[in-house]
Amino acid sequence: MDLRVVLVEPLYQGNVGSVTRAMKNFGFSDLVLVNPCKLEGEARAMSSHARDILENARRVSTLEEAIDDCSIVIGTTGISGSRFDFHWRVPGYSPAEVKERLTGLSGRVAVLFGREDHGFNKEELKLCDLIMTIPTSDVYPVMNLSHAVAVVLYEFSDLKAGDAPLADSLDMRLLYEHLSELIDDIDYPVHKREKTKLMLKRIFGRACLLSREVHTLHGILRKIQRQYDDGCGQDDE
Repeated sequence: MDLRVVLVEPLYQGNVGSVTRAMKNFGFSDLVLVNPCKLEGEARAMSSHARDILENARRVSTLEEAIDDCSIVIGTTGISGSRFDFHWRVPGYSPAEVKERLTGLSGRVAVLFGREDHGFNKEELKLCDLIMTIPTSDVYPVMNLSHAVAVVLYEFSDLKAGDAPLADSLDMRLLYEHLSELIDDIDYPVHKREKTKLMLKRIFGRACLLSREVHTLHGILRKIQRQYDDGCGQDDE
């Protein structure tokens, strides 16, 4: 499994250095930083023997750039419940459950870690296919950034990839665009369209679709559109 760690606007350089050390511990090296803080002496000191990961980390200005070539995007959070209930169901999976879903698949997967002070905003969460939460004590559920990364990477370190290729990011974007077209074509209630499109994205994102499955869905959607167009034409006559 080609796994990428994405840190979204990390605030403390010591945490970034510690994250690279955890990545080195568990055999991962693909790190992308979205608008990070300055990374100077403290970051280098905390990275220890993982300084190569720190120095080779890609820096981007938007989250979209960080995940553009990823098939599955997983957002991590220490907070669950109503905060993520935006009128569609957003189940939170443990690292072990996500690992089980990814076992036997191949492709690039991004695991996102949010800001130390307030995590992700709503728009960033909309980009995620899965939400992952580390089981912790209710007394103090929010973990230090580098500790959370270490737990997740420990769980994923023996993930058994396979020969079943995940649909790539372009295939998934085209699928969501096709679904959006269909919803517009069938005159779905305007006030429900945005939430419904987002719900469908969540459903198919959780499914971890393979390339051939996406192509099959395109065929079904085209058939529905043709049938609907033919039916509308007969009504007009």
